[in-house]
Amino acid sequence: MTISSITTTDDVATKNRTLWQDAKRSFLKNRLATIGLIIVGIFVIMAVFADILAPFSYFHSDLAANLKFPSLAHPLGTDPIGRDELSLIIYGARTSLLVGFSVQLIAFGIGLPLGALAGIKGGWIDFLITRLLEVMTAFPGFLFAIFLMSLLGTGLPNVILAIGATSWIEVCRLTRGQFLALREREFVVAARSYGADDWRVILRHLMPHALPPLVIMLALGIPTAIFAEAGLSFLGVGINDPIPSWGKMVSESLGYIRVYWYMGVFPTITIALAMLSFNFVGDGLRDALDPTMYNQ
Repeated sequence: MTISSITTTDDVATKNRTLWQDAKRSFLKNRLATIGLIIVGIFVIMAVFADILAPFSYFHSDLAANLKFPSLAHPLGTDPIGRDELSLIIYGARTSLLVGFSVQLIAFGIGLPLGALAGIKGGWIDFLITRLLEVMTAFPGFLFAIFLMSLLGTGLPNVILAIGATSWIEVCRLTRGQFLALREREFVVAARSYGADDWRVILRHLMPHALPPLVIMLALGIPTAIFAEAGLSFLGVGINDPIPSWGKMVSESLGYIRVYWYMGVFPTITIALAMLSFNFVGDGLRDALDPTMYNQ
């Protein structure tokens, strides 16, 4: 086989790769993104198998072992009522990921259809949805979530609803912008000339091209929701006892932090690690799904 034939074969293989194959190849070359994905995977395993991995149940307390420093029996110490801090952090991963993914489900469930409708229809529909976006953008997201929590009361479902109430805005804005940019492209005009209706154009032609930036927004939206939940729980308007939350653990440590440092340090490190790993994954996806970043 000659050198020219090998080169030709490699060129053909490169040209036959799809967008997602190129994205996967580029993503795996990004070390920080790969490390972030591994850490995210660890958090997911912690959340799913918390009942197996945690040394103690999250509602188990031993008053005789309260405020114990890290030891072999309790690697991360215990809290004021004798609960194991490691177990609370493991169960807290379940709470945080449940909030993160549920909020994104609400955000995309509301923002995606509204943005698609505004982008594909235009006219008065686009005008009304754009005005709605402007009104909702005027409310600071976190303060609006606090306001909703004061009305709805504390608890996990209410936290998800309160954070999701404003999380859809950026999804809607991005979807609308993508559809406005794509709806006049040649392949869309050709599809309409063959009699394709709006839903077929959206699902078969527009959505696959608009999907990469939406995937990036999904990856970056999860840590934002996790941090918002931690903030609400830190302020005492988030998750109710006995359900563990990283933010609530940090809040409960404030009265003891000068002596029992571990109560605030370990959950704070966990929150920072979760935020950092999801951001690494989001940055890796952004670079991988950018066609200008591909290595030929």
